[in-house]
Amino acid sequence: MQLDADGTVNIMAFKMKRSPMTGKISGPCKAAAKRKFKVWPSAYASGWGVRCTRAGGPGKMGKKKKK
Repeated sequence: MQLDADGTVNIMAFKMKRSPMTGKISGPCKAAAKRKFKVWPSAYASGWGVRCTRAGGPGKMGKKKKK
């Protein structure tokens, strides 16, 4: 954690390091979310699109990782 000169936490540096994904929702996941939900953009559809992108694509949604 980075502190400023006055001892407070530097929020911007903290947020940039903490964020694992700095990109956007992938195209295939966005298209799948638009097919799945009636309203785009919505909180539910956007959240699903982010989860889909992190999983690796719409084909991998709902599948567990092998141990």
